[in-house]
Amino acid sequence: MNKERKLIIAGNWKMNKTVTEALALVDDLKNGLANIKEVDIVVCPPFTALCEVAKALRDSNIRLGAQDMSEHNPGAYTGEIAAEMLKEFTVRYVILGHSERRQYHKESDELISKKARAAHVASLEPIICVGETLAERETGQTEKILETQVRGSLTGLSKEQMVETIIAYEPVWAIGTGKTAATTAQAQEAHAFIRGLLVKLFDERTARRVRIQYGGSVKPSNARELMSQPDVDGALVGGASLEARSFAEIVKNSI
Repeated sequence: MNKERKLIIAGNWKMNKTVTEALALVDDLKNGLANIKEVDIVVCPPFTALCEVAKALRDSNIRLGAQDMSEHNPGAYTGEIAAEMLKEFTVRYVILGHSERRQYHKESDELISKKARAAHVASLEPIICVGETLAERETGQTEKILETQVRGSLTGLSKEQMVETIIAYEPVWAIGTGKTAATTAQAQEAHAFIRGLLVKLFDERTARRVRIQYGGSVKPSNARELMSQPDVDGALVGGASLEARSFAEIVKNSI
């Protein structure tokens, strides 16, 4: 772990948990993680649970995140959620450009960059997801895909905004595909490449301060080794974040 950057472990609940289930999970997490100060802990429930989870997290060491947001200000955009609406629930982080949004909703890098800029206007910290598919990795396109996504998704951000932006490297082939997680070497290689891109796009000082998470089949058993890599600054956890014990163990094993 680089002491210059505080680890951030975020749980992406995706389309899971009723409000009642969400509150039960948060209750268990508050009990299990109450004394953790070395890691920024974030939970990202579905929109329907944000209000009640926000109340439950008050005065705790767990921060609230959202899973997506609109690039638009409030207006005639049926079904969308604006950044200022998230702020009302004390949301601090917002996941943007998750591979599932890119795949199922055809979100482009250009759209993600607009959302990122809108998030910063509202003082939200975006967690911008990038990553290659299995076919892209097997044909040697990993770096090309990452460069395209990083450059496109960060368009228009200032150095100051970039420091308050988190990048999540999530190899699509390691998310819900039955494939194993990336090896620590693969994860570190991708993270180092992304940080190198940030040096080119901004400068070395900015790049050193940006936190880059790994997302893709993170479990208690591989958390410590992944987080020990010099350019891995946390995790974006999917399935394992839906069960309090496994998510708490990931956080504790990261320290």
